[in-house]
Amino acid sequence: MKRLWNATKNAVAVEELEVADGPLSRMKGLLGRAELPGGRGLLITKCNSIHMFFMKFAIDAVFLGRDMHVVKIAANLKPWQVASCSAARHTLEIPSGAAAEVGIAPGDELKCT
Repeated sequence: MKRLWNATKNAVAVEELEVADGPLSRMKGLLGRAELPGGRGLLITKCNSIHMFFMKFAIDAVFLGRDMHVVKIAANLKPWQVASCSAARHTLEIPSGAAAEVGIAPGDELKCT
């Protein structure tokens, strides 16, 4: 399992990172899960919009540019909501409130380690 590092803040952003980089894993995302535990996240590549249809819990969606800089944060997305960012290339899904908790902010550079 990978880790996501906030290079701007010199701190761990996500302790355990899953990467959805294939068509099926990107389409499934977090569907079917009862929760997303603290410290975990899902990076969906080639994704600039998400939906929360049929989800059972809220998340923070962190939209990332091609260079892995934070472009936008959609905090506390609840089931049945949607979010998008035309400037994004990837989307990081983390537990609701985690972006503020670990200090992720627009402009930060994130790196997989």
